Amino acid sequence: MLQIENAILGLDIFEKKFVCDLTICKGACCIHGDSGAPLDMNEANILANYFPIIKTFMRPKGVKAVELQGAHVIDSDGDTVTPLIEGKECAYVIFDNNIAKCAIEKAFEANKIDFRKPISCNLYPIRVTQYNDFEALNYHEWEICKPAIKLGEKTQTPLYVYLAQPLIRKFGKEWYEQLKIASKEVGKFTKNTSL
Repeated sequence: MLQIENAILGLDIFEKKFVCDLTICKGACCIHGDSGAPLDMNEANILANYFPIIKTFMRPKGVKAVELQGAHVIDSDGDTVTPLIEGKECAYVIFDNNIAKCAIEKAFEANKIDFRKPISCNLYPIRVTQYNDFEALNYHEWEICKPAIKLGEKTQTPLYVYLAQPLIRKFGKEWYEQLKIASKEVGKFTKNTSL
């Protein structure tokens, strides 16, 4: 583990190689899982406020799911998440050439809203857990992401580099610069321990 300001990071974030390969996985992380995408309360309110705009980018059954359940729901663990369609894919999922994409992000890209998508989606496969005094960042390993690991190893792209934009979005540029410095120290440490 390594600490940068009030964030504690698992070493996998530095050591894992990862690049999403949508041509193979087809955005499966938006379709499979036990519940919707984790949201903080600010994001939940943003989705509720922007729903009239976002719904113009959504599939009819996604719109229906949100109209029935709300722009966000509380899952079985008590977490605030996006609603699902019939207990399966996220209500905000749309498909582009059979690849799952996000209606929220489509609305953002069309300059209709100023919110890209939930940070939990943007940061995946890093999961952030909020504690009283700090946030824990850990790599979430999931079978459906094997193509991303394969492509990451092929391109030799560390997870923290692949996720630079969302990490900066969440923690800021200065924090990310500290992360890059820390990655060099982690690299030296892991190199020395493997000798």
